[in-house]
Order: sequence, then C-alpha cells, then structure tokens
Amino acid sequence: MGTAFAERAAHHDATGEPPAAQFEQLRAADLLRLTVATADGGHGQGLATARAVVGAIARGDPSVALILAMHYSQHAALARAGRGDGPGDWPQHAARRLIEGTLGGMALVNAAQVEPALGSPSHGGLPETVARRTPEGWRITGHKLYVTGAPLLSWIHVLARTDEAEPRLGSFLVPADAPGVRIDPTWDPVGMRATASHDVVFDQALVPPGHAVGLRPAHLGLQRDAHGMAWYFSLVGTVYDGAARAARDWLLAFLNERRPSALGGAALASLPTVQDAVGRIEVLLAASDWLLRSHAQAYDAGTAPEGLAGVVKHTVVDHAVQAVALAVELAGNHGLARRNPLERHQRNVLCSHIHAPPNSLLRGNAGRAALQSAQPGPLHAAAGTAPRH
Repeated sequence: MGTAFAERAAHHDATGEPPAAQFEQLRAADLLRLTVATADGGHGQGLATARAVVGAIARGDPSVALILAMHYSQHAALARAGRGDGPGDWPQHAARRLIEGTLGGMALVNAAQVEPALGSPSHGGLPETVARRTPEGWRITGHKLYVTGAPLLSWIHVLARTDEAEPRLGSFLVPADAPGVRIDPTWDPVGMRATASHDVVFDQALVPPGHAVGLRPAHLGLQRDAHGMAWYFSLVGTVYDGAARAARDWLLAFLNERRPSALGGAALASLPTVQDAVGRIEVLLAASDWLLRSHAQAYDAGTAPEGLAGVVKHTVVDHAVQAVALAVELAGNHGLARRNPLERHQRNVLCSHIHAPPNSLLRGNAGRAALQSAQPGPLHAAAGTAPRH
C-alpha cells in the first residue's frame, strides 16, 4: 500500500489535493478502526502496531500518514477514556456516534486547537473560540488554524472555552458538515502539502448537548493527557522518520546506478567517502528506529519512563532532517531537481519542526525538570553553602 501511495505522492504534492482515494483504500483494508477498542468493535491495537502502520504508509506518503496518525490518536484516547460525566470522560452518546461512524465508513476525526492570536495552546493561554450554551445545545464560534486533513474529516474535536460566568475549558465534538462550519483553503506550505491542513471557521455551529468532552475550570489551563502526548509524539516522529527513510531509499538506488565517467564506470557507491556519509545516515535512522520501537513497546507495557515521549519526538525529527540533508548533499544537483523525489522528501521533513510543542520548548521543559530535581552535591551540603557563580 505504501508503494501505491508513493506513486501518487508527487501529484498530491503538486496540487495540494487531499488524498481521499488513499483513505478509501485504508478503509477497504480495514485499517481505520485499528485503535478503536475491541469492546467497541475495533481491533484494539496499541501504540506499537499503530506506529508500524503509520511508518509503512509514511514511507510512501507522509501526508497520508499524518492524517491517519491523528485519527489513530483520537480513537486511542477514546478507548482509554471513561464513559460518563467526570473529568476526562467521553459522553456516551458522542463516543458511540464517533465509533459507529468509523466502523461503518470513513469517518475521520482530528483535533482543532491552534488559533491566529493564541498560536498553539502548548505555550499557555486560553482560546478565543467560545462555546455558548443554548436550549438546543452548544453554539461554537471561533477560528482554528492547521486542522490536518480538514476536507476529509467527519468530526472535528474543537478546543474552546465556555461563555459561562466561570468559564470552563474543554473540547467539543463538532460534525464537520454542521451548518456554520467553513473550511478556508489556506494551507500552502513548502512540504506536507497533501495534509490539507486548512483553517476552519465556526460561526455559531451547533453541537448537541452531549458532545462536550473534559470540561474543567478554565483557570486551571489546558490539562494535557500524558498518554495522549505519548501517542502524538511517537506518531509525529514516525511520520517524519518514514519520509527520511524514503529519501534514504532513493539515495541508495541513485548511488548504485550513478557511474560518472571520472570513475571509469564505477558507481558512486564504491567511493569510501560516499560509504562513510551513507553510514552516517544509517546511524541516524537506526537510532531513531530503536527509540521509536522501544518507546512504543514500553508504552504498551506500561513501563515507559515519564518524559521519554518528548525525547523521542525531539531526537527523531532532528535525525530525519539531518539524514535527508546528508542525502541531498550526496546527490548534489540531482537531489534538488524537481524530477527526483528527494527534493520532495527534503521539503516534507523540513515541516517536522512546526509541530507543537517545538523542540526548543521540549528542551526547556527537560532542563527545568532537571534543575528542579537536582539535589545539592556532597561538597555543597558539607559546606552548608549555596553554589557561587
């Protein structure tokens, strides 16, 4: 399937056309319900299996893989959540509608969180998108950016605050075809073009009463779910690792086939300097594979160390960018020629750093945690003094 997607990737990259046919193939292959709970009629698979599927598809077209990754993450969160009215619970009616849509067809779902003024909620602050309670349900008004797969979605999980005297913050499951929901085709980036991550504008869009999820007092801020972040970090990293592997695959074929006259008919692959550079790419990708694989297995087993998911995302996307940069350097002008897919692979991996939270924020969080947990060393403890600078 990844090979078939690769054959169409250039067309979608050139046109920005959403990959609807590819998702019909995924539906026909019964892959869309991979992470739906077994009790609900799905396959009940964990992160390790989801990562393997996303990685295989990303090698063909990372844009398709990213849309699928978001869908998998949403259903994995639903499979973990309780069903009721408590914090973090999914209302029974909303959960059933979302699951039945996926079991019966191609009902894709993704979250909508980023806004023009707020940016990503990873940096703090409250959204300007407002949910107003009415007798018939909630009315959602706001403007969201970068909604991955927007034209293909059946459901949009919208982060919003309520207009109550004491506002609450949570998500609202909005039917994508509801009156008052409009997609603005604004997505025109350097890479990952087929994700069709357009703006979505909500103008008094009606949401049924039982479609509010995880409402909490707004003053508490956005409460990130550690399990959800682990899925997000792992699958985002997997998408770009897949793009880098596609670049590596093209490069290996090129280096074995390219035989400059200056080498007397020998292939570029015979040069020790080329072998060393390819070895650097292999080391980067091997380290990423081990991180992604071991983290997913540990997560499914319940033994993943806290904070490892952020380290995985940070390391893997950096490795992907470095690996493809090395590939382009080895290929020279051929690597930047539009007729060759390596140029597209490079543009795709350059988008890896736009996924919030950025690596700089992950480093800052890790640094603060390390500094706060540090204990005074034996020398300082014995002296009874604080370290001087």
